[in-house]
Amino acid sequence: MRHLLSAADLARDEALQILQTAEQMHQVQDREVKKLPALRGRTIVNLFFEDSTRTRSSFEIAGKWLSADVINVSAKGSSVSKGESLRDTVMTVAAMGVDGLVIRHHASGAPQQVAQWVDAMVVNAGDGTHEHPTQALLDAYTIRRRIGDLDGRHVAIVGDLTHSRVVRSNLILLRTLGAHVTLVAPPTLMPSGVGAWAKEDGFDTSYDLDEVLPQVDVAMMLRVQKERMSGGYFPTPREYTVGYGLTRERLKVLPEHAVICHPGPMNRGLEITADAADEARSLILDQVSAGVAVRMSVLYHLLASSEGAEK
Repeated sequence: MRHLLSAADLARDEALQILQTAEQMHQVQDREVKKLPALRGRTIVNLFFEDSTRTRSSFEIAGKWLSADVINVSAKGSSVSKGESLRDTVMTVAAMGVDGLVIRHHASGAPQQVAQWVDAMVVNAGDGTHEHPTQALLDAYTIRRRIGDLDGRHVAIVGDLTHSRVVRSNLILLRTLGAHVTLVAPPTLMPSGVGAWAKEDGFDTSYDLDEVLPQVDVAMMLRVQKERMSGGYFPTPREYTVGYGLTRERLKVLPEHAVICHPGPMNRGLEITADAADEARSLILDQVSAGVAVRMSVLYHLLASSEGAEK
């Protein structure tokens, strides 16, 4: 594996290998000295053209715990704010001899384009409304730690599917790992062409959360991305919560063994209530913790393994 640009880049064996390595990396978080020498001498640049807390911080910690030299570059304060193009920015950074680029960009497909321009390893940390493969990996890792193998498990992905980059990556990876996936959203927030997509890739869609919820092993709630919306996708926030929010009442019909996920940040009181976010079945903080371990694993496989390190 040369880059990680999409969840589709991962065969089942490769995904499982990353998840298994993440188990070992997770143990580092409990050590007094949180350092491994695996990437000593390597340089990783985090290029973030959109705001981020969890992803950027976890990639930075992951690189540093693997002993890499990590440099953070954001659009604000860089030459991008002076009008420099994405190509010129990444070519300039790559010319300094860096080994890896972790990129978040508002344009879908930007990391794929960057990977064609540079010799360095490229990881997609989220591109527009397209994909976020490491988020899908950490979600799968977190769920597997709680309920075991995903083969045959039923996962409902609920919420703003139109504007989410998480849904595509999770759908691809969960299907790769053998899970059955149902996408749940109001008609206005269901992706365009989802019917043909579902038929081709073998997943289900529904507009009725209350019908799906009693059958699931995992309820994955997605944030309503108000900053990406222009126009009325639903009448009022209250009506959205009534129809598609994980509320106290819906917790009662969620199976006892089922778990709750949310990639964050959350709109408490909109797509998920405080009762659901903070209850015992919630894995939301576990997902944050897993982010470092999974991203350590990804960086290790791309830069430390003999295959991933080949230029």
